[in-house]
Amino acid sequence: MSRIAVVPGSFDPVTLGHLDVIGRAAGLFDELHVVVVHNPDKSALLPIAQRVALLEQSIAAAGLPQNIVVTSWSVGLLVDYCTDVGASVLIKGIRSQVDVTYETPMAIVNRDLAGVETIFMLPDPAHAHVSSSLVRQVAALGGDVSPYVPRAVAEFLQTPVR
Repeated sequence: MSRIAVVPGSFDPVTLGHLDVIGRAAGLFDELHVVVVHNPDKSALLPIAQRVALLEQSIAAAGLPQNIVVTSWSVGLLVDYCTDVGASVLIKGIRSQVDVTYETPMAIVNRDLAGVETIFMLPDPAHAHVSSSLVRQVAALGGDVSPYVPRAVAEFLQTPVR
């Protein structure tokens, strides 16, 4: 039986912290689905298709394992996606206690709804302070985001017309 996990996120945009968690999670499972999800509580900068493309480019450029599947999910519960692909584990990157407080109730409900466990992973400390919203703000104000995001993302965000 394959061990399948899902790393969900808005990835708007993907950061080096995301790639760190994705790469380490890929080493723990036979198959890892990185799923771009729509978060109705957030105002997205990039359309979902662009986020998927940037994730695929960034994962390939980082030389991450071949057991990673990148896709999107915008209809229904995330645990429905997990059930569809046979995943029994969700992986969530946690940067601070604020993330733990936000993610814990969802983890409990996901376990109650579908028996899907959630594993919290800490990012490399070098990336623990970086969030996608911080990257969006720095980029919007003309700052250099290259220390925080994969090269493909930095180049995309620096392109004048999107």
